[in-house]
Order: sequence, then structure tokens, then C-alpha cells
Amino acid sequence: YHRLSIMSTRYSRGYSNNENKCLKKWNANGKMREKSLTMDTLNPQVKAVEYAVRGPIVTKAGDIERGLQQVTTTYLPIILTIHINTSCLYVQVVALCSFPELLDSSSFPEDAKQRARRILQGCGGQSLGSYSASQGVDCIRQDIAVYIEQRDKGVPADWDNIYLTTGASDGIVSILKMLVSGQGRSRSGVMIPIPQYPLYSAAISEMEAVQINYYLDEDNCWALDINELHRAYQAAKEHCHPRVICIINPGNPTGQVQSKKCIEEVLHFAYEENLFVMSDEVYQDNVYSPDCQFHSFKKVLYEMGPEYFNTVELASFHSTSKGYSGECGFRGGYMEVLNLDLEVKAQLVKLLSVRLCPPVSGQAAMDVIVNPPLPHEPSYLQFHKEKRAVLGALAEKAQMTEQILNTVPGIKCNPVQGAMYAFPRIFIPPRAVEEAMSLGISPDMMYCLRLLEETGICLVPGSGFGQREGTYHFRMTILPTTEKLKVLLEKLRDFHIKFLKEYASLEEPKR
Repeated sequence: YHRLSIMSTRYSRGYSNNENKCLKKWNANGKMREKSLTMDTLNPQVKAVEYAVRGPIVTKAGDIERGLQQVTTTYLPIILTIHINTSCLYVQVVALCSFPELLDSSSFPEDAKQRARRILQGCGGQSLGSYSASQGVDCIRQDIAVYIEQRDKGVPADWDNIYLTTGASDGIVSILKMLVSGQGRSRSGVMIPIPQYPLYSAAISEMEAVQINYYLDEDNCWALDINELHRAYQAAKEHCHPRVICIINPGNPTGQVQSKKCIEEVLHFAYEENLFVMSDEVYQDNVYSPDCQFHSFKKVLYEMGPEYFNTVELASFHSTSKGYSGECGFRGGYMEVLNLDLEVKAQLVKLLSVRLCPPVSGQAAMDVIVNPPLPHEPSYLQFHKEKRAVLGALAEKAQMTEQILNTVPGIKCNPVQGAMYAFPRIFIPPRAVEEAMSLGISPDMMYCLRLLEETGICLVPGSGFGQREGTYHFRMTILPTTEKLKVLLEKLRDFHIKFLKEYASLEEPKR
């Protein structure tokens, strides 16, 4: 979904409405047969699921885009499809694994061939098309363990604690399934940051767990406040059983990078309250601020001593979809799970076996991320040159986004310390708020719809991620090229000023 479209608003499209089809049809015996699955019989937990990053704004953007493709070239849009790809090494290795005959080709570097041969030897029948073990291909899990040890400066990693997943999302949902139980006041509560990535609220809703919101401190660059954790925990104990705390670091949608001290406080809190810790670290390579550094929850836990490291249950997640690679479609990822009860661990393997195995092509792509070329290998210079270029450009665009947005009256943007997004706060005049309420939509949803219709810029409203009552935000990606991102920000600035003038009031924009 990392896509941003700048489009002409002049478009035409014919719509065919199939949504009001009759729910009853005649069967062969001349009797009315009703649909067995209707909105009345649909699982109510499915109805409750919301996923803003693929929600109505993005759906409408797709409708506009398809409509524009049907009109004359005079009004065709400029489409910016964003796909960060550091190097063709990922594609080379997956291609070699998919079509082993290419191993004899001189068009591929030897280090790509060596990786492909090793992965194929670990696959059943030496084929990428075979099922792997439910936990993933053994040699890839071993490579991940080596990567984690190197990343964490020697903290031991056991490959038996590594599970390959269909992207990080698959692992997150699997762990939540293990944790949710009970009824009424004993129902499992899941602490999640607000703003949050909508995967968490959607999964919690689908499982009928209890969502426990803890608010990040916007005035302190979206830092995690330990006092807020205690407040949320104590309030939740009145109506559920808090069992797990989720952290996204670096943050999505907020782009903050949590300090080591903050992580220590979270882990101590989890230790004291007997909480399972889920650490979403898919943006661990995306740190831009020179004052910030990524600290894995595992490494910090280890440095807190054996009393913590050998007891706190921790699941951490990584993915091929983010970082500097952006290989989203491969659906590759892994989780490392520490300190599980042995019987529970067997149950986790059983649960994962139900989906047989994650995509083996995604596992192969994950292996390249954790096993990049070494200095003596032929792909080394190109790979690391492109990696530095991607991360350097993102750092430049993160700074530019913050600077430009903060020049706009009524917009305040915290520093984008990491990840790939900005989550600025926007002032929406009271008259616009009233109009949105009369339409039955949130004010930031109306704002983003207007923005899409008038400029073709597709942003996701902050209400889809959660925000403090009375505040409004949007999430935007920093993935377009520097030149195109600058154009986008200028169009956004002009729209916002026009929007404020349209709904002008005596109240000054909040900064």
C-alpha cells in the first residue's frame, strides 16, 4: 500500500451498482432460497474489523485512478508507484531458487548462486515449490539467528526460537491467538500504543479481545511515557485481564525511535505486571535522526540481567516488507520468541502447522536481508552502495517533510526520527468539524477526502490509527523521490491554507 498518486481531478467514470442485488433467488424447485451469508448472519467480529491503510480513502483513490485510465490521454494522471528495492540480489536469489537451471548462467554473481544453492539444499526435494517445515527452512532460521547475534553485539540467539512467517503480520496474529482467552472480566486485554498500526486493533477486534489504549506523548516527540502505561493498566484491570503489551519501534505511524531508557522501563513494567511483550521491529534499519539509535528489546532485556532475560516472555518481529528493501509482495518475515513454556511452545508449532508453511520464496528473500553480501563477495559494493543511497535519501526526505510541514499555518509535525511516515497534527476549524459530523464522518476523514478529490493526494486520516480526542492528524509516506515529495508537500500546503480560509473562524490555528 506504499503508494501515493498525484492525479488530475478531471475524470469521468461509469459505475455499475451490483451492491443491491436481491438476496433471494428461485431454486430448481421453484422455491425462494435466501443467501446463507448476509450482513445479518455475518460474524459480528468481522464487521467490527477496520483497517485504515486499506480503507475508504485508498479505495476511493483506486476508483479515481481506474476512472482516469478510461478517459482521454489529456487527463491521464501521473502515477507514483513506490517500491524501494535496494538491490537486485533479492530478485536474483529468488529467481535462481525458482528456476535452478539459471545456476549455470554467467549472468548471475557467484555469491547469489551460493545463497540459492544453500537454500535449495534446505528445501524438500531441493525445490522452492515444496512445503517447508512449519517453522521455516532450517538453514534460513540459522542465518536469522546469526544475524540477530551480530545485530545485538553477541547476545545469544537460538535458531529453535526462530519462526519464519508470512510477513510480520502473520507472526503478530499468531502470538495474539495464543494469548487471548477468558470471558467477561477475565478476558485477555492487549495494550497497544495510540496512535497504532491498524493491524493490532483489527486483530484484537476479530479475536474479541479487549483493546487497552496507552497514548504516546505527542508533545515529547511521541515518546512512550511509563506513567501512561501504569494509568492504562490500572484502568483496564477493572474490566479485563491485561496480558500483553505491544510496542512498535521505530513507530508506525508516528516515526519515533524509543530510547534505551524507555525500553528498560517498559521491560521492567512487563516484568512486574507479568505481561507478555510483543516488539514490532520491522523498521529497525530505518533510523534517520543522528540523536537516535535502534535498540532491540531483546538486547536491552539481556543487558538488564538474567532475572529479566530468563523470565520475560518476548516475541520480536521483522519483515522483508520494510527496512531498506521494501519487498512487500514476497510476504517474508520472522519472529523470535523467548522464554515460552515448553508445552506452550509445542502448541505454537501446532498452530503454525495449520497454515502448513509461509511462502518459501518469501523465506528466501528474508535470508538475503539477514545474510547480506560480505566484503569479499562480488555483490558487496553494489549492494551496500544502494542500501546507503536508499537510507540516505529517506533521511533527507524525513527532514524535508518535517521542515516544510512546520511552515504551514495549522500543521505541526514532530521530527521523523525513523520508519517511513510522518504523522502531523492538523488544525481543523470548528465549522469544518461541524460539517463532518453532520455527514457522519470524522473531521480528518472529510479533510483527507477533500484533499484526494481536489489534488489527487492520497493520505490516511489519523482517526484510522487512533488519536487523542479533539486532535486530528494524517499519515503520509516519505517514499516518493525528493523532487516529487517536494511537489506533493507544496500542493498539500496550498490545499490546507485554502481549507482554512474556506472554514475561516475567529479561532487561531493551533500550533
